[in-house]
Amino acid sequence: MTELNIREENGNTILTVKIVPGSSSPDKICGLLDGMLKIKISAPPEKGKANQCLVKFLAKTLGVNKNSIQIISGQTNPIKQIQISGTSIDSVIKKLNI
Repeated sequence: MTELNIREENGNTILTVKIVPGSSSPDKICGLLDGMLKIKISAPPEKGKANQCLVKFLAKTLGVNKNSIQIISGQTNPIKQIQISGTSIDSVIKKLNI
């Protein structure tokens, strides 16, 4: 099994996700794909809706405020770098249940 590509940088946790927008199923984590966390998002990939849905989903899943999650690269790409402030790598991995 591939391990999640996750690191700590300046006190923040950084991970790579691949989203599948416009999913007919509810928002969910589908596992790992080449070191990335694969997430299905129900929102369509238009006008930032999928990004907003991703941030909301991750905030709920990780138990952090939406303001603690930032997309630092990949705004218009399905592969995104996510920065999570205020939580450790161990905490993120435990809450993602992967």
